[in-house]
Amino acid sequence: MMDTDHLSSETYKAIIVEAEKFNHDLTLQFGVLADSCKNEMEYIANAKILIEEFKNLDANDMDDLFFGSPPPKKFLLQALDKISANIMMVEKIPEKDRHYDF
Repeated sequence: MMDTDHLSSETYKAIIVEAEKFNHDLTLQFGVLADSCKNEMEYIANAKILIEEFKNLDANDMDDLFFGSPPPKKFLLQALDKISANIMMVEKIPEKDRHYDF
């Protein structure tokens, strides 16, 4: 399907780079998501769903997501809110005005 290299630089920075600022394990989840998407629009839609799923994780799921070293949930929620805000900004940019490396 697609890879994170197929995302616009705006979407990549909004989601992947922001997730990496928080925790590499979170970045992995958003990176793997790209593999199941056909295009950037689908990726963004699925990223928003993933964010909502992550907001509802219990302690065991947090432990799994972060490979046994989960951060405090309040910090995860802050990071997810930042990524959501970034996505809203990207969605305001017409796709034709986004920058792609390919």
